[in-house]
Amino acid sequence: MTIATALEANGYQVDTASTTGEAIDRLGGSAYPIVISDIYIDERTGLDILEAAKRKDPRCAVILMTGRGTVETVMAATRGGAFDYIAKPFDLDVMLDAVARAEAARDNHEEEAEEEELPETRMIGSSPAMVDTYKKVSRVAPTTATVIIEGETGTGKELVARMIHSFSPRAAQPFVAVDCAAIPPTLLESELFGAVRGAFTGADRDRTGVFESANRGTVFLDEIGDIEPDFQVKLLRFLQEHEIRPVGAPRAKEVDVRVLAATNRDLQQLTDEGKFRLDLWYRLNVVRIVMPPLRDRRSDIPLLARYFVNKYNVRYDREVKLMDSGVKALQEYTWPGNVRQLQHVIERLMVLADRVDADSVDDALTAMESRERPVETLAEAEEDQIRRVLAATGGNKSKAAQILGIERKTLYRKLERMKV
Repeated sequence: MTIATALEANGYQVDTASTTGEAIDRLGGSAYPIVISDIYIDERTGLDILEAAKRKDPRCAVILMTGRGTVETVMAATRGGAFDYIAKPFDLDVMLDAVARAEAARDNHEEEAEEEELPETRMIGSSPAMVDTYKKVSRVAPTTATVIIEGETGTGKELVARMIHSFSPRAAQPFVAVDCAAIPPTLLESELFGAVRGAFTGADRDRTGVFESANRGTVFLDEIGDIEPDFQVKLLRFLQEHEIRPVGAPRAKEVDVRVLAATNRDLQQLTDEGKFRLDLWYRLNVVRIVMPPLRDRRSDIPLLARYFVNKYNVRYDREVKLMDSGVKALQEYTWPGNVRQLQHVIERLMVLADRVDADSVDDALTAMESRERPVETLAEAEEDQIRRVLAATGGNKSKAAQILGIERKTLYRKLERMKV
């Protein structure tokens, strides 16, 4: 049974053309809601048909098929706005399903989310919790007070630290962020205080520490709750005396640095357990800012979603629409990873979906949370995702690997296995 026969048997009215020239002539005279074409036909290709169909009706759903798919043709089809790309051989049910989805997409008259004018600001959000944060920032920024910023991972603690610095008299001076959890305890002292030549094995030259590099500026110590007790004593001494002694140096030197610290742990509990010095906690806790989790500021999700959609439309040269149902689905989710997780989910949608609606959001969240999927389905979905991401990034394998969350060499192995 041919595709045309199968479609007619399912109630569709079908026109056929045997050459690209004939197809393009018909598309020039009439707009078709759905167009199906092979990629390789004659002296012209299905990509020419795709262009003609979209030129006549930008809403036309074009389904392309081929037995000789390459990453280049998939990229060209994706950039041209193809609705789907099907590899031969396939069961007729696969094509019928694609046509049904294309028909449903055209018939769906769901409202696009209202375009809101986003303010020029470093942080997005106007909920009461965020307004309270802005007030604290505005009051503490002009001072030299030490600030502790608490909150779950992904709530924007470093953004707040950067805001404090940018609104302070030190704004023109360096801002240096240090992830204390990412630095081995044995190296943290030399990282922050510096070291002189010969201080330890491998110290073949003097090394300037973070505090000295940021003199007259601001140092942001992220994950402060992860530093070892022995170093807590030295950090406390620095906060009290504003002096550093590089590892191996005979004497101390004075530096003028404002310290902002952050943690996703309960420092008060750590002090109760004897894992964090109480006097250091008091010294850090001059001003305390607690960042609210995204689930407690759901009214900000539409603003954040619009911001990220606009951002990634520009980055990936796309025109993905944000729909009302998509906003509602985003607001209904609990977001354990907070704003950072929301950002990653929307970036994924901007690469893989044609619009951000309830179905695409649910699919993205399900894929993110899924732990048990059939091997065949997972392999097929993975290959399709790799092709789409490569198309969206213009073949940039480094960026594609970053979006896919895998190492570049892993992506190369997968592409080799896919014969791409």
